Amino acid sequence: MEMMLLLFVLVLSIFLGFELINKVPSTLHTPLMSGANAISGITLVGAILSSGGDSSSITIALGTVAVFLASLNVVGGYLVTNRMLRMFKKK
Repeated sequence: MEMMLLLFVLVLSIFLGFELINKVPSTLHTPLMSGANAISGITLVGAILSSGGDSSSITIALGTVAVFLASLNVVGGYLVTNRMLRMFKKK
């Protein structure tokens, strides 16, 4: 039963996220990307804490993967935001 509830929340969040992204005007994408980067930074801190919290090898391995993926998300988000901000500069 709990797995069905989690699956329902996942599918609902996918549809909700898709609808929200499509409704945002292009002028608001840059501020939203900055907010998403801040959230990704929080995720990175959580991944670092979880990777060192337990001495189990599986926890350390999963935490290391989480740190790597969260770092990719943060760096990629800032690169995209920088590119979007360069589009608004005068030539």
